[in-house]
Amino acid sequence: MTPSLIYRSAAGYELLMRALYGRHYADRMRAVAEQVPDGSSVLELCCGPGTLYLRHLRGRVGSYIALDVNDRFLRRLRRAGVDASHLDLNRPDLELPEADVTIMQASLYHFLPHPERIVDHMLSVARDRTIISEPIRNLASSSLPIMGLLGRRAADPGTGGHGQRFTEETLDRLMAHHRERVLSAFTIPGGREKVFVLSARPAWHSPPPRQPAPPPTPRRADRSGTAGGA
Repeated sequence: MTPSLIYRSAAGYELLMRALYGRHYADRMRAVAEQVPDGSSVLELCCGPGTLYLRHLRGRVGSYIALDVNDRFLRRLRRAGVDASHLDLNRPDLELPEADVTIMQASLYHFLPHPERIVDHMLSVARDRTIISEPIRNLASSSLPIMGLLGRRAADPGTGGHGQRFTEETLDRLMAHHRERVLSAFTIPGGREKVFVLSARPAWHSPPPRQPAPPPTPRRADRSGTAGGA
């Protein structure tokens, strides 16, 4: 299946992203990159042209693996020396490599109406955390019919059918299933995307904090009238 126009070149993709996010485009990537600990191994799903890694993570993470279905993007990344592989994340026998951090940015809507499957899979292979950043204001959900149609048609990476989108309410509802894992949640500057940072292990899997030892019991005063050592 042929991808929509913006997925046919990295330049076209970035041009649309810049138009959508305006002066907050760089902030969008930076907000996610800041959640990745230095030296981590990183697995990015639906990496697109790899902008997050090439501009914000390269040189400070231990390793990086990029996954996408867009061969144009993947060839460009390989030429840049990136470990980039073609993988359809909707396949029923999906297997992902483990990494300290798993990331998906602006792509969770591709897995509607059952996004919990890919979220669970990302968490299952993350050793430290999973970072999901997803648009909550979209062209595809615009009240203007022509804008909504444009947004839906522009967002097909070549696998077909991606008309549904998240709102902040529906994204929060999904992440409520992982409330015991949420380390932080915030909207990026401009409010177009919301970021969730999830711990790889629920809070109840962590060992309980050590309790301080109780203070010693004070000795009772001697009221017998004799003084010790006298």
